[in-house]
Amino acid sequence: MRNAHDLIIIGGGVGGLITASVAGQLGLDVVLIERDSALGGDCLHSGCVPSKALIRSAAVAHSVRQSAAYGIHAPPPETDLRAVMDRVRAVIARIQVHDDPERFRGYGVDVRFGEAAFQDRQTVAVKGQRLRARRFVIATGSSPAIPPIPGLERVAYRTHLDVFDEQSLPERLAVIGGGPIGTEMAQAFARLGSRVMLIEAGPRLLPRDEPTLARRLGDHLSHAGIDLRCNTAVTCAQRDGDGARLDLDAGDGTETIEVDRVLVATGRRANTQSINPAAAGLTANADGTLAVDRRLRTRQRHIYAIGDCAGPFPFTHMAEYQAGIVISNAIFRLPRRVDYTAVPWVTYTDPALAQVGMTRAAADEAGVRYEVTCFALADVDRAIADGEETGELQLLIHRGRIIGASLLAPQAGELIHEIALAITEKVPLRRLAGMVHAYPTLAQITKRAAGAYYAPSLFSPRTRRLVRWIHRVLP
Repeated sequence: MRNAHDLIIIGGGVGGLITASVAGQLGLDVVLIERDSALGGDCLHSGCVPSKALIRSAAVAHSVRQSAAYGIHAPPPETDLRAVMDRVRAVIARIQVHDDPERFRGYGVDVRFGEAAFQDRQTVAVKGQRLRARRFVIATGSSPAIPPIPGLERVAYRTHLDVFDEQSLPERLAVIGGGPIGTEMAQAFARLGSRVMLIEAGPRLLPRDEPTLARRLGDHLSHAGIDLRCNTAVTCAQRDGDGARLDLDAGDGTETIEVDRVLVATGRRANTQSINPAAAGLTANADGTLAVDRRLRTRQRHIYAIGDCAGPFPFTHMAEYQAGIVISNAIFRLPRRVDYTAVPWVTYTDPALAQVGMTRAAADEAGVRYEVTCFALADVDRAIADGEETGELQLLIHRGRIIGASLLAPQAGELIHEIALAITEKVPLRRLAGMVHAYPTLAQITKRAAGAYYAPSLFSPRTRRLVRWIHRVLP
């Protein structure tokens, strides 16, 4: 192809940036197109990074309130939300340095800002200019999915895109949606001092996670003062000054509530329509994601898709992983396929809820026979010392190896990776049971759970008879 670039990447989030960085440094002719005014994507500007910074401030406020239980007496904290959000923006700014366009231009990447749309299978248009390439990578991410609630469009609601623009703490906050974003933000604002109602249309929070642990987390949030409403639909919304009135239907009649702010967190939808996928002959799934094979190729084999716009997991670390798959296939021409056997995900509440590998529902659907072993956090000495005993580890065992794990615990996101490695490398459970873990640590829960799996056979009548025989016969 004459006058064609080697690679055009559409989307300047994590997946697009990693791909551009590697391709540019390897000497390819690369164009990176981002529709917003800055690189970094949703994760940096309105997702993972700002939410975790906010959660940290909320955790500090919670620690102050709970200090008397640890023998420390402090006055009740006062939340200055403007200062909290200033810190959030400072965290974003510090990390943004790594996503400076000039850094990527230094790698030889032609960074452009504007909306890209396919004209045909080899051409995109950006700000009226047509660009051709031999290969493309689509990494356009996703956006909040807004539910069709009558009247909601007239309410000054927030989503994760603009909730960090808040400058004053809402006294009454309604969070619509009990997924990871809604659950995290509900707890964070409650700890900062808002009266929070968390509204979920389904029977429980976090429907992708293990039901028993999701319900236990819901109970924990309720005991902490969050008004949790499951099996509840928002049927109508009306603007009420700067706030809103919401009509709720829990199946036994309608209730109207008044709130100062509404946060909508009802899922996400892939950003694919604006790139005009039909012009390139691409196929979209029902949820808006682009159909890809295990090498992340679309219907047009020279066009790849990664991250939220490809699915199946809307996580930053998945976009990073998929970028590696595309680099292997599109740049080095080495066939490499995705492996989703041990994908971890975490809801960063306190305690956090982490999952890796198969859930029970997934194992049942796949027809995999398994056993379950559980260990309560309350039986871990470090959890007792820390005064943080709400939680449990559940392991799914198949033929002596872990195929899935669910963990509700403080820092569950830090603890889950030992199990992720065990699943990936097919480490026998007995190896984890015999592994030395430092004492006292929360990580001991993995060793304890593995040991609990073997305890029934270790102390069985047969083993007891064997031990008695050994001591009678051997000197």
